[in-house]
Formats: sequence, C-alpha cells, structure tokens
Amino acid sequence: MDRDQITRSEAAHRADLWSLVSEVDLDNTAWLSQIIDRQGWPRRSDVGKDAATAAWLLAQHADHDPDFQRRCLRLLAHAVDDGEAEPSHLAYLTDRVHRAEGRPQRYGTQFWYGPDGTGPLQPQPIEDPQHLDERRRSIGLGPFSEHASQLREQDEQRRH
Repeated sequence: MDRDQITRSEAAHRADLWSLVSEVDLDNTAWLSQIIDRQGWPRRSDVGKDAATAAWLLAQHADHDPDFQRRCLRLLAHAVDDGEAEPSHLAYLTDRVHRAEGRPQRYGTQFWYGPDGTGPLQPQPIEDPQHLDERRRSIGLGPFSEHASQLREQDEQRRH
C-alpha cells in the first residue's frame, strides 16, 4: 500500500510517472492475487485493520484486470457481510467495477475529468441519483455533496 500511495502522490505532480504507477499496480495485483489464492480475502480479524485496508486499496487500483476486481468484489462482499471488512470499501470497489463494465456507479465515489479528460472534475455517471445519499448513508458514507466538495478542493490544491 505504501508503494501504491507514494507512487500515486509523486505522479500527481509529474505526468511522466504514470507508467511507474501502472507497473506498481501490476506488481501489487500479482502479489494480492497470490495472497487470495492461498488464504482467501484478507479479513480484518486475521490480518488487522491496516492490512485489510491495504488489500482493498490494491484491489481498487487493479483496473488493468477487471476479472480480478470482480473476484475481489465478491470476496469483499462476503467479508463485509461477516463484519470482517469496511462497508465503505465495498462501495468504492462496487463503483469501480460498475464503471469498468460501463454501468453507472451506485455510491458516487468515482470522479473524472470528463470523457476527453480535459473538463472539470466531476462524478462519473450515477445510478438513480435521487436516492444516492440514502445508499451512501446505508454503507457508512457521508453526503455526496460533502464528498464532491472535498475532492474538488483537493484537486484545486493539487493543480496549484
């Protein structure tokens, strides 16, 4: 997780480093896949909260392998049902998988700069936006408007 976050942080300021981010994601996915093959999903009571969070983050960033992300989503859902993972992690990974499949996200966690990558930071398409905050609340996330404001503020700080 540290390597993932450090590389992404550096790449946020230097576009030439995104290829390194891709390499890190490939390595991390291969490593996590081996762990899951041997032991199943890293559950909080087995590996601790930090390691369980790290597993989710690595799965979240495995966009290059949608099948692996779908597998992780199923395993993570079982862990959440058993009280062994954070429901908010399930929301983020659900949205990531939905968007990879061309479906609208459910929880409003995924943002982008529009189809051509040059627009303002905005949410990717959201399913049933009228009930978004209700879904977010049910999984332990705060109001969408606060989430969107925070992301836009972080984006503005990063750009300056």
